[in-house]
Amino acid sequence: MHALSLSFSDWAGAGKRGKEEMGMQLKVNCDHLLRPQSNLAGRPFLTRSGPSSFSPSRSSPQFNALHWAERTVSPGLDRPAVGGGVGSRRRRKRSGRSDVVVVASGNAAAPSWDSWKPDKASSAPSLSDVAWPAAGAFAAMAIFGKMDQILAPKGFSMTIAPLGAVCAVLFTAPSSPAARKYNMFMAQIGCAVIGVLAFSMFGPGWLARSTALAASIAFMIYTRAAHPPAASLPILFIDAAKLHHLNFWYAIFPGATGCIVLCLIQEMVSFLKENVKF
Repeated sequence: MHALSLSFSDWAGAGKRGKEEMGMQLKVNCDHLLRPQSNLAGRPFLTRSGPSSFSPSRSSPQFNALHWAERTVSPGLDRPAVGGGVGSRRRRKRSGRSDVVVVASGNAAAPSWDSWKPDKASSAPSLSDVAWPAAGAFAAMAIFGKMDQILAPKGFSMTIAPLGAVCAVLFTAPSSPAARKYNMFMAQIGCAVIGVLAFSMFGPGWLARSTALAASIAFMIYTRAAHPPAASLPILFIDAAKLHHLNFWYAIFPGATGCIVLCLIQEMVSFLKENVKF
């Protein structure tokens, strides 16, 4: 402790060479302190006057000397950058009266093409893992087609493009956040209402579509209900004249109602994938 206090007291009166020497000694001592305790046993603690058997504890004032040495007395001394990989170095440059820390890395991330390749961690799906979700999607669209025939005299239609996107989410990525029931129904209902409001305020056209889409994305972020297929509901309502007569009923039908049917089918598909494998 005495040697360290001498280093601090002598700092103001030391020359450039003396400052560099004291900075190096402080860095060596502090790096020595940051090693595991098992590695400190029997190792000398370096001072200006030479090796010492004193090894300060982590609660002593010397423990924080590393930060002082890094920020004050170690210009020009290279040290591995915090969080850097192999080849990362930290150096200081003088800029007026302040020190500027420059971090250079020798292993900077290069452009990667991994996103264009299949996930290496996932194994090849079995035949049943492919067949059951495909069968579920076929059954869902068949049911919606039959419902269209029944509801046609009333001017309703269940076969809309957003429900096809919901099928893809539920059957291909059932554990994803977009497949959560809260996300799905909150986004379906909220975005449908936004579409009706945008059409009522701006009428058909680019302004209504742009406003509705922006508001839908903001709504999903604010409510933490990310469900991408729901973002198409407002645009569908604005552009499809046959849906205008639904007005705010569009929030329930066909989007949310169709999702109820899809959730039931998805439960059946999950059961079959777990219990009927081939």
